[in-house]
Amino acid sequence: MSPLLFLILTPLVAAALVMAGANARFVALVGSVTNLVFALVLLAVFPHGQGYQFVSETPVIPSMGISFILGADGLSLLMLLLSTLITVAAVAVAKTPEKNARWFYASLMFISVGVIGAFASIDLFFFYMFHELALIPTFLLIGIWGSGDRQAAAWKATIYLALGSFVLLLGLIGLYLLQPDGLRSFDLRKIVALADAGFLADGAWVYLLLLVGFGILVSLFPFHTWAPQAYSSAPAPAAMLHAGVLKKFGLYGLIRIAVPVFPEAVEQFANVLLVLLVGNILYVGYVTISQRKLDWMLGYSSVMHMGYIFLGIVALNPLSLTGASLMLFAHGLSIAALFALSGELRERTGTLDFSELGGLAKAMPAFGLFFGLAAFASIGLPGFVNFAAELQIFFGAFAGGIPLFGQLDGKEVFALNNFQIATVCAVWGVVISAVYMLRAYRRVFLGTLSDRWARLPEISGLPRVAVAILLVVMLVFGFFPQILVNLIAPALTWP
Repeated sequence: MSPLLFLILTPLVAAALVMAGANARFVALVGSVTNLVFALVLLAVFPHGQGYQFVSETPVIPSMGISFILGADGLSLLMLLLSTLITVAAVAVAKTPEKNARWFYASLMFISVGVIGAFASIDLFFFYMFHELALIPTFLLIGIWGSGDRQAAAWKATIYLALGSFVLLLGLIGLYLLQPDGLRSFDLRKIVALADAGFLADGAWVYLLLLVGFGILVSLFPFHTWAPQAYSSAPAPAAMLHAGVLKKFGLYGLIRIAVPVFPEAVEQFANVLLVLLVGNILYVGYVTISQRKLDWMLGYSSVMHMGYIFLGIVALNPLSLTGASLMLFAHGLSIAALFALSGELRERTGTLDFSELGGLAKAMPAFGLFFGLAAFASIGLPGFVNFAAELQIFFGAFAGGIPLFGQLDGKEVFALNNFQIATVCAVWGVVISAVYMLRAYRRVFLGTLSDRWARLPEISGLPRVAVAILLVVMLVFGFFPQILVNLIAPALTWP
């Protein structure tokens, strides 16, 4: 039996105990901390560069090639670490609701079950099913315990994500049918082997289905409008888990499936994806600048940063893919910290409107420091792991494509190709990020402190510890990114 099964069963048992009447917050916190410790142990004993480890396989429908297969390589372990770490932080900052508290914490645990199961699954059938399991409690958390127009936000997210899941399912079925008779399987290892042998060469249509399905789930432009509204209405723990972990499912899926199985199709439709990801970075970036509420600004910011990861994927070289994988981890930590702080601020003030806030650093200096550090990480300031990830994406993407040369006054001159133009746009996106993040910090924490906010309580207790841990992890791997690069690079496959 794979030890990865323990990571799946722990939050599942915690959810069962919570629904059975145990102390909901205590059980959820103990279960999530236990899982984090176990993930760290697996990371410590993992033999780098040796493919999937901790593998177990249980046939489910052998005639269709469906088996419950668990296994992890360096990239999977990184995502499992991210999942368990943010689960701990989400439970730590959660405010126990007055009604249905048991279901609230059980929903958080079920999301954890879903994301951990998806990242630990090698069989694509269960990879998909675990993701669907995580979506259900996400909708409940927004619709029942959210704020603002929460039901409209929950329904909009449900419609978009259901559509994305349906298109993704068609893509996975197409991938299954594309395989030769007698060799069909959902085992990702076998699928990659068939692709290497040339059996899946005519799969461009399958790649497009996967791109659209995963793209909707990741809020790829123009399928992005559900995300900011959902995050602004969701309770902080739900926003942390979805934006920090669950939304990475689609990008992880593209790296896992599209890159090794359909590299020719990725190159064939690269220009289409480049246009869309520039929409994520520039269009959504400027929309983010126009926001007047912190929660909406963070929601659009999360959508914008997905464009960087798409850029790393479509460039299709070792450096860009390593940066994209590292960005999955880095962005998950930074956006989770920001949503945690946003939720704490809403709890204290009852508003996140920039026009009603100001000078809060005078009343809550530690809170202001934490938010400033999280904002710097999101911008990509050197010293944080986000900077290391973005740098690899930019250098890798700028080296992508075919170098172009033209004639000027009879002399041959170099011209930017499509990848390099997209990279320049992405670098400009860093400037946009700095504008909206620093403006938000100035409006919330600097300036004149209103009398109504003079006695706001400082961030303390478990929320303070949780956010501090997220910031420390970003700083540690920001100074020593090679630790994670050495972990994930052997797991990446490129043509």
